[in-house]
Amino acid sequence: MKLEGIHHITAITADAQRNVDFYADLLGLRLVKKTVNQDQPSVYHLFYADEQGDPGSDLTFFEFPGTPLGRPGAGMVHRVVWRVGSPQALEFWADRLERAGHESSRDGDSLRFSDFEGLDHELVVSRVDDQPLIAEHPEVPSELALQGFDTARAYTVDPERSRLALEDTLGFGARDGAWEARGDERGGLYAYDEAPADPGRQGAGSVHHIAWASRMDDHEAWRERVAQAGLNPTPIIDRFYFRSIYFREPSGVLFEIATIGPGFAVDEPPEQLGEHLALPPFLEELRERIEPVLTPIENPRTSRHPA
Repeated sequence: MKLEGIHHITAITADAQRNVDFYADLLGLRLVKKTVNQDQPSVYHLFYADEQGDPGSDLTFFEFPGTPLGRPGAGMVHRVVWRVGSPQALEFWADRLERAGHESSRDGDSLRFSDFEGLDHELVVSRVDDQPLIAEHPEVPSELALQGFDTARAYTVDPERSRLALEDTLGFGARDGAWEARGDERGGLYAYDEAPADPGRQGAGSVHHIAWASRMDDHEAWRERVAQAGLNPTPIIDRFYFRSIYFREPSGVLFEIATIGPGFAVDEPPEQLGEHLALPPFLEELRERIEPVLTPIENPRTSRHPA
């Protein structure tokens, strides 16, 4: 029983349209699902990924309009690290970001930058043979595009407190000074940095949680394993697009184990992912109440190719 790397990473934004513009236009990801927070359906939940919406490339955002900027601290993921295919890709992204008014810094085979709310990103030249998870964008050649997640970096005051949970319970292995969840098809790294003195604060530009990918048939067994380790997982929650359990690892980071499937095409044709407000069946009867409170979003993909 193995986790297939990172499933998705979920963060918070205060401005859905600027968020779409940054991730679906500037960074070239595909908006694969426009839906709502199932626990608070008055706010958006936006999903960006590769062309098929595959786990391993899926960055998601809850929109809480007007929320102040967050501040990463102990027990929070503070940086999302993406794979690219070559040093030439780093040059491409440094230039593209600069032309859009976003500073970046290059250090060897990595490039660091932040989004408009301060969420920290890093691009690294891929060191693995995993399938590249790429979205199509007219201004981003496929060989230069983002290829899915490489690493999530979190703050902690003591990384050793999490070793037993990561290695024995979740089956992570050591690699490159980090822990790796490596399955039969994909892997993803989880690394710690020393926490800043100031406590963290959830808000715009902060990461809410990180999810790890489970085979559907293994999901109940993962919940049992996490429970036996004393990590107090939630019951299995059906999120319609995948099933989830949540718990905090010993350093305080909110973990999710999410299933690979059913997937985002369960309620939309693959060629139309993210073009309309999608609601899971248990919220569909509330559509007339939900849609009016959501700010209309312009999807750059449909704007380039109007119906």
